Amino acid sequence: MGIRHLKIFACVCSEGSMSGAAKKLFMAQPSVSQAIMELERHYGVMLFERLGRRLYITAAGKKLLDYAHHIINLHEQLEREMRDLSSRGDIRVGASMTVGTCILADIISRFKNKSPSSHVESYVDNTRVIEGMLLLDQLDIAVVEGTVHSLDISVTPFMDDELVLICAAEHPWALAGEVDLKELEAADFIVREQGSGTRELFESVMAANDIKWRRAGVYNNAETIKKSVEAGLGVSVISRMAIERELENGVFAEVRIRGIRFKRKFSIVHHKNKFISEAMKRFVDSCI
Repeated sequence: MGIRHLKIFACVCSEGSMSGAAKKLFMAQPSVSQAIMELERHYGVMLFERLGRRLYITAAGKKLLDYAHHIINLHEQLEREMRDLSSRGDIRVGASMTVGTCILADIISRFKNKSPSSHVESYVDNTRVIEGMLLLDQLDIAVVEGTVHSLDISVTPFMDDELVLICAAEHPWALAGEVDLKELEAADFIVREQGSGTRELFESVMAANDIKWRRAGVYNNAETIKKSVEAGLGVSVISRMAIERELENGVFAEVRIRGIRFKRKFSIVHHKNKFISEAMKRFVDSCI
């Protein structure tokens, strides 16, 4: 039995008659009578004694009325709290590492300006982990730089990004400013971990051009990679967004690779069956 039946029953009790309840609830009297009969049949008890044209609530009816009042009050409280949550727009946001480092704070700031009462819980990890969290409903929406592989995830590209080859300012490539594909095979590369969108793009482009490369270090964040490159421990292919300041300050040199580029899109992602709340819509607007 649903909340509708309990509300009709409580109204009959307060009005003292089926006709009074029907009038108050803007219902036809047969519909009210039918709801009471369905309650009695469901619980196997008589809720009212029908003597003449008057109704007298039974002991079973009084017991049900106690529960009905409690359940109706809880339901109304639930409705109020859910509406409050909907209007406030709490949201769980994920981001892959490059997005989290470079643009997530700005996106959340714009979202908070649109929704000052909203609470944002954010989580940053590599693309593979973020994809898994979306599939388990541990996040509402995310922004990633890597390729999402599950067909259950909806993907909307919204921003261009490019990976660039960098080396320390004292590296021989810094003066040349450009290298051939085969020169890459002699370099020590500092790379991101498996599951990273940056690592996946780097490996796919290198493989597509039949370039064998040597790994010198694997790190799960851009800052450690940058420190390693600055110390001369190797070169790296990393998002231009992540090294703009260092390029301006001359810490790194950007090296062109003849014949290839590492281009990609940042994407907004969510589970394809996810209900798109108003908060999620405002978050998407904050990204674009």
